Amino acid sequence: MLPHPPSLRPRPTGSPGFTIVEVMIASIVLVLAITTAITTLQRGLQAVDTARNYTFASQVMQSELERLRLKSWDQLSALQGGRDNTVAVPPVRGTASSTFTCTRSIRDLKTDMKEITLDATWHGYDGRPHTLHFITRYGRSGLYDYFYTSH
Repeated sequence: MLPHPPSLRPRPTGSPGFTIVEVMIASIVLVLAITTAITTLQRGLQAVDTARNYTFASQVMQSELERLRLKSWDQLSALQGGRDNTVAVPPVRGTASSTFTCTRSIRDLKTDMKEITLDATWHGYDGRPHTLHFITRYGRSGLYDYFYTSH
């Protein structure tokens, strides 16, 4: 009888090694682990982008609020009657500020008080729209006058 070639020899029982099923299961587990890690990383980057954009939008709105706070009642009334209600959004390196828009609306709340609303909108890196609103009141004698004069 001729001896079997090495590739056709029967494998002795109890010899070390992995079966094809064990290799397939290990490959599936590895693919699932890598996929989960990539998905988690994407969600983390999305959260960082959203936080960065919310911070940028709030800084733009705070800057506009400070600019309005320095205006007189007559200047604020002139802005209220004007047609241009857009807020200048400065370009910032590393931030897609061209996608940011900020608008201002001013309305009379009562005789000596106005309500100022700032709305910032932008799209995140994933294309989802985001909006941030800020509402405050401006008293005739200053921004925070209503705390002292209202009853």
